[in-house]
Amino acid sequence: MTILEIRELHKNFGGIKAVNNCSFSISKGKISALIGPNGAGKTTVFNLITGLLKPDSGSIEFKGKPINNLPPHKITRKGISRTFQITRDLQEMTVLENMVIQSQIHGIADLFLDSIRGDDKSKAMDLLDFVGISHLAYEKSRNLSYGQKKLLEFASVLMSDPELIMLDEPASGVNPALLESIMERIQELNAQGMTFLIVEHNMDLVMSISDPVVVMAYGTVLAEGSPQEIQSDERVLEAYLGG
Repeated sequence: MTILEIRELHKNFGGIKAVNNCSFSISKGKISALIGPNGAGKTTVFNLITGLLKPDSGSIEFKGKPINNLPPHKITRKGISRTFQITRDLQEMTVLENMVIQSQIHGIADLFLDSIRGDDKSKAMDLLDFVGISHLAYEKSRNLSYGQKKLLEFASVLMSDPELIMLDEPASGVNPALLESIMERIQELNAQGMTFLIVEHNMDLVMSISDPVVVMAYGTVLAEGSPQEIQSDERVLEAYLGG
């Protein structure tokens, strides 16, 4: 069953075609990867899907309904959550406050700890425990290590009960032990039915955890298939791995 459908997506920045006639679909319950060289258009596609950018043309459908023109918070409410290449925590707030605020579901009252509802607090603590940092709930975010911030961001996207989680370079800057922990959490959630779309440059990670793999180059889809098919595709070897 298709949960996300991208059709003939275009996005230009001046005279640069960042995304050019890009089409692919994401199946429910899968861990799909979106890979490609720097400048291929991967992050732009992420931004188009999540409403941070608007496409010049083409369509984006989530569960069969268009989301092209929705603002980011409404797309989150529809069931899509994402992380970013660079963590976007609010450094002067606690880990717990960041959990509630970054879920992007409630309003301005979430800026204050006293306004956090009991059920939100309980849910946030459960998710922090799930990623192994519940002991840091009342720590200021600025005091966290980079890896701990990655775990915080991952836990935060779960606050909105998403059906599709989009991870932008989850392995970037993360030590091997922590990366293994993140991958275990992804696989555990996937076993429960969660759908993932991952942009990642770590090919070992991509090929071990993802199926299918979508390869982008020059703003469009170059190839799509299983890890084995992608690793033996001459077009991919040429464009992405340098032949």
